[in-house]
Order: sequence, then structure tokens, then C-alpha cells
Amino acid sequence: MKKSLLALAALGAFAGVAHAQSSVTLYGIIDEGFNINTNAGGSHLYNLSSGVLQGSRFGMRGTEDLGGGLKAIFVLENGFDVNNGKLGQGGLMFGRQAYVGLSSQFGTVALGRQYDSVVDYVGPLEVGDQWGGYIAAHPGDIDNFNNTYRTNNTVKYTSANYNGLTFGGTYSLGGIAGNVTQNQIWSLGAGYNNGPLVLGVGYLNARTAGASGGLFNDGGTIATNTAKTATAAASYAVTSPVYAGFASANTYQVIGAGGAYTFGAATIGATYSNIRFGNLGATFASPYKGQSATFNNGELNFKYQLTPALLIGAAYDYTRGADIAGASRAQYHQGAIGVDYFLSKRTDVYVTGVYQHALGDTLSSTGGVQAATASINGITPSQNQNQLTARIGIRHKF
Repeated sequence: MKKSLLALAALGAFAGVAHAQSSVTLYGIIDEGFNINTNAGGSHLYNLSSGVLQGSRFGMRGTEDLGGGLKAIFVLENGFDVNNGKLGQGGLMFGRQAYVGLSSQFGTVALGRQYDSVVDYVGPLEVGDQWGGYIAAHPGDIDNFNNTYRTNNTVKYTSANYNGLTFGGTYSLGGIAGNVTQNQIWSLGAGYNNGPLVLGVGYLNARTAGASGGLFNDGGTIATNTAKTATAAASYAVTSPVYAGFASANTYQVIGAGGAYTFGAATIGATYSNIRFGNLGATFASPYKGQSATFNNGELNFKYQLTPALLIGAAYDYTRGADIAGASRAQYHQGAIGVDYFLSKRTDVYVTGVYQHALGDTLSSTGGVQAATASINGITPSQNQNQLTARIGIRHKF
């Protein structure tokens, strides 16, 4: 009996050590607010919406110390709508992130649904990932800086931090029998964060992004002779008129770079992206079959920490559209302002306003030339060249 009690005590002590070397954290964000949209398909719209400044989410992350500096890691994270309780990302249970991997002094390798390198290294430098929220992201989030599209079936490497320098890359298998390139996605990036200076560069290449299971549409797509028609589950079909007419491309490519410098309470930043849609008509019909189209985007942003609790910001963004034979290039001018007041470390209230003006011509989702219309990211597009949206919201982190 005495030996049994000693054995149980030893096992209990061992279990306590094992528990101390492992951890699981539950976390989340609830972001809710009231919006005004001056032109939602031709009418004013007043509504509540969830997850603008940051996507509302609930997640779990964990680590286990395996010894010798090696750790097992995992993240499971869903998105949801506060107003109706529905899951985000097309109803996926863990639509934001879902991965498992190993981490050591040489970096981290993870497998699952993850973010690409443009999102990781350049995205945080645009205003949409800061005080502006997704409505202040670039038109249609055309360069994915705001993480509209996640990558499935992804192998990802992230380096250790070398005096502020980090780098990494991803490779996503298409999963199509007999075709190793369809739906294939890969990316590379690097970042530097040391003192007042932050820099980031990234490259993203996605094959057949508009096809069923592709980057733009991992819920599935049905193609017709003139345009794609999304099924009910196809939550990622491109609806933004900024580039819906170019989503038939065989290759979607983004080259992005950005930087920021902080002096005192002020931070000034800038981003640039070059977006190329190569070989139109590869995934659904286009009258411009075989041609390619290039967009360019530039942003300047500024923020100032008036007090430890009060932040103000302003930004200007310019998008130059692709050249279309017989039409003028689309142009999108966008300005944003914001105020964020922190009631505590976990709770803040904010106000954001975004105005966009469109010029020129672009391709419609059916492939025809149409006048460019204002399309602030994430909201119902305007029916004319102008659109203004304003939001007052509250965010709580737990």
C-alpha cells in the first residue's frame, strides 16, 4: 500500500511538470458598430456590422515544450458575426486560421489554413490593418494586404528573429489530381522591425485564383459561358467591381512593400503594391482571353498618439487600374480619417470615415467595359463615382 501511494505521488509530480511545460490560451475579439453608407447600390444605408476594425473572433492557441528548444504549436481560430451569431469566412468553423506545427531556434514550420507572406510582412503597414479597419483598406482589398483571402493546404516557414529581421514563405498545394499547378499558391516575404523603423516586403503568386477552390473562391464556383456564378457556399467569389472582371486570370500576382517611421508620438508610413492578372479567360470566359492586366496602388498614412489613451489618424490611397483597349484607365482616390480612444487595455471606442472617388473605366464581371464606380472595401458598392462611409464602434479583447 505504501509503495502504491509513493508511485501515485511520483506520477502526480510528473504530471504537474508536464502540465507546466504546456499551455493552451483561449482568446477573442468582439468588434461591433453603427455604419452610415451614402450610396449602397444607389441608396443610403444605416446598419450595424461586426468586425470592421478587427474581425470578431474566438480562438485557441497552444504550445508544448518537447525539450531541446523544440515546441509543438497550434492555432484554431474562427470568425463570427456579433449581430446574428453566424460563422464568418463562408461558414467555416475555423475559417480565420487552423494550423499545427513545430517551432525551434531556427524558426517555425506550420501546416494548415494560414496567412500568406504579403499579409504577414506588408499588411500591418497599411492603414486598414491599423486604426482604419477593413473599410479603409485598398479598393476591393485588391492586393490582399487586409487579408480578405486565406490560403488552404499551406506549408509555412517563419524564421527566428535576427536583431529585428524576420523572413518566411508559404506553399499551398492545389490538391487537383493530375494538375500540380491549378489552385497552387506560394509567397515569400521579409520584415525588419528595430527601433523607430519598420520595413516589409512580400510576394504572392496564386494560380487560377477564381476557379473552384482557388484563392478568391475556396467555397467553389460554377462557370458559365460569359461569367462565373457563385454557389451559396462560394463566399469568396469576387464581388468588388474594382477587379471582378479580371478574376478569370490564370495567375494573380502581388508585389508589395511598405515602411513606417516613428518620431516621438507621430508615425508616418507608406505602402506600394503592383497587382497583375495574367492570362485572362483561364477560369471563366473573357473577351480579353490571353491578355494580362496590371494595377498599381500607393498609400500614405499618418497617426499621432495625442495621449496614451487617444490616437488620431489620416491616410490617402491611390489606385491606378489596368489598361483596357478603347477605354480610359480606372482610377480610385480614397481618403480616411479615424479617432481611437482606449477606455482600458482591452476596450476601446473608435470613429472612422472613408471617402472614395472613382474615374475612368474597368471590366464588369461579365467581361464588358463599364464606367468605374466607387467601391469602398467590404461594403455594398456605389452606383456612381462617389461613396462615403462612416462608423462608430466599440472593440473588446479577451
